[in-house]
Amino acid sequence: MRSKNIAVAAVLSLILSAQAFAARFVIDPVHSDVSFKIRHMMVSKVSGRFGGFSGEVNYDDKNPAAWSAQATIDAASIDTDNANRDAHLESPDFFDVQKYPAITFKSTGVKNVSGGKAQLSGLLMMHGVEKPVVLDMEVGGVITEKGKTKAGFEAATKVNRKDFGISWNKMLDSGGVALGDEVEISIRIEAELAEAPKMPAPAPKK
Repeated sequence: MRSKNIAVAAVLSLILSAQAFAARFVIDPVHSDVSFKIRHMMVSKVSGRFGGFSGEVNYDDKNPAAWSAQATIDAASIDTDNANRDAHLESPDFFDVQKYPAITFKSTGVKNVSGGKAQLSGLLMMHGVEKPVVLDMEVGGVITEKGKTKAGFEAATKVNRKDFGISWNKMLDSGGVALGDEVEISIRIEAELAEAPKMPAPAPKK
């Protein structure tokens, strides 16, 4: 039993060490984009985006085990270039933004890392329902310009809106339904390296 406890402690120590050495990048919403597509009337796809979001990515190119991300999206910031459609999407038929104002994501692990690409597993909370998702992630690179370090990331996934309790639809006179169930999510992120927290000065010796 003692050897098992030592092994568990060693694994936890490695995980915590990996997370501690990852650089923390804060998402720059001005240079980032969170968008989606969904099939419309079985013949095309319509797209939209969220204008309000925030979050951070922990990244170390030499230590993929340290990669992690978390983000919060303002559900009421949905924009499909049509005011009437946006109002419907904000209503209880869809996102019900008054009751569920935030969409959140928090990563839980990384796998299949190869050449700047990886699969980032996490929990997506939408419409009050939390489900596991996997993001196909790609690192765009890291650059330092005028004293500021920036990093770029892209990610994509697909979810079934019904899994999150968003099931509204409309039957077409010609047959079929107005909306598909699968939603394609695309994320393009530019983030800036956050300042490392300053360590408190040691107390003077007495």
